Amino acid sequence: MAQSFTLLVDDAHTRARSGVLRTAHGEVETPVFMPVGTQGTVKAIAQDRLKELGVQIFLCNAYHLHLRPGEEVVKEIGGLHRFISWERALLTDSGGFQVFSLADLVRIDDRGVVFRSHLDGSLHEITPQKAMAIQMDLRADIIMALDQCVGFPASVYEEKLAMERTLRWARECREAFFSSDQLLFGIVQGGVNEDLRRESARKTVEIDFDGYAIGGLSVGEPKALMYQMIEVVEPFLPVEKPRYLMGVGHPVSVLEAVTRGVDMFDCVLPTRNARNACLLTRRGKVNIDRLEFARDFRPPDPECQCYTCQNFSRAYLRHLFKTGEILAAELATIHNLYFMIELMRNVRRALRGGCWSEFYNQFVSQYEDHFSG
Repeated sequence: MAQSFTLLVDDAHTRARSGVLRTAHGEVETPVFMPVGTQGTVKAIAQDRLKELGVQIFLCNAYHLHLRPGEEVVKEIGGLHRFISWERALLTDSGGFQVFSLADLVRIDDRGVVFRSHLDGSLHEITPQKAMAIQMDLRADIIMALDQCVGFPASVYEEKLAMERTLRWARECREAFFSSDQLLFGIVQGGVNEDLRRESARKTVEIDFDGYAIGGLSVGEPKALMYQMIEVVEPFLPVEKPRYLMGVGHPVSVLEAVTRGVDMFDCVLPTRNARNACLLTRRGKVNIDRLEFARDFRPPDPECQCYTCQNFSRAYLRHLFKTGEILAAELATIHNLYFMIELMRNVRRALRGGCWSEFYNQFVSQYEDHFSG
């Protein structure tokens, strides 16, 4: 594809920026939060609701879709967009993280990974070439190179081995990729080692991808270390290409990464929290199933304009969770995704209006991990 990313605004005082990412299924305004639809669905919410909320793009996982229903099934109908009835942009994760976290790992070497499915124990192998073939069959707009992620803490030896293997796989993915209407992103690894992160960023950029992800963070390390690694990597990433911080969705962490130059985010946190009765608000999180809300007939979040908050009370939402009603997860998911999508709209407005620092400072100072009703 032609140049896919246009930078529109650079903040004068930070690394924050706003742009437009063009895909085969429409434009995506950045910074952007991508909900996670692991198996082709964002849990507890249908596609029409996602559109109403203003979701521009969401993420599906190649590991899970490879195991069920299989990329052959998805290819037969014409790709993931038709299979799940979604005409806007999609991104697929290569599945590397899931292989290392979910599967029974049999072998890993420079060729790839051999693992047993977490579903039925069947044996599978994913090489860089296979990762590309799966994702090209799925036909998401943005696909990811295969990488090796290490947890925290890890030894320098483990971080270096994973970083070097990720670079090898990145080159092989680039060689195996031939789609004309998909974008391929490389992934920077290196754990929390500054030298390894710099080397990974420099050499990954040399391979020339359509965008660059920062992987291997938000795996248990202190947030200060995560922000430090972003600062280490950012100067090496091309200004004209999108930057994607993988697996980060805490509202403050998102803003901290935006101010350090990141454009794209994904995380299960908003939807997983929702299914566990935890709502996101501008003043922090609220556990709506607490007894104190049993007779509270105010909206779940009085400052929110989402469908849930405009139509239902705290008492009713608590009642739904306490009685195990499926609607509880749906209404809470609508709210939490609205919160994240509206947050990113406001981030873009602040950047384009020249008031990013004021917005950032106000939000971060106001947000706390408790609710003050």
